[in-house]
Amino acid sequence: MSENVYQAPEANLATASTETTTLSMKEILFSFKGRIPRKTYWYSFLGIIVASFVFMFVVALLTGGNETAISVITLIFYIPLMWVSLAVQVKRWHDRNKSGWWVLIGLVPLIGGIWALIENGFLAGDEAENRFGKPTSF
Repeated sequence: MSENVYQAPEANLATASTETTTLSMKEILFSFKGRIPRKTYWYSFLGIIVASFVFMFVVALLTGGNETAISVITLIFYIPLMWVSLAVQVKRWHDRNKSGWWVLIGLVPLIGGIWALIENGFLAGDEAENRFGKPTSF
């Protein structure tokens, strides 16, 4: 029984699974585990922006333009908004097979924000399973 030396090994195909998983909205917005594709990343940030504008509009109407009340309510709203923003960014870094700590690159003046935008918003993630799990579908 001779082995065909020209045939590609099949063991590598078994480890490069292209199965996908799905995450719930709760997992996408509040968990720091898993991965999300670019589409989910952009939809999440679009949702955050729209929710922020609607929230601020409603707060301004309800408080009658009282600047102190608007400031306090905005600060209270800002904390969960930052959590959601960080959770979405960390999962996107995971999709790029990088640690979630890469979110700190945004703290580097000028270059950091551009780098994070290119990596998370425009570059594709791993198509196969990586150390952060299977790719997700939206």
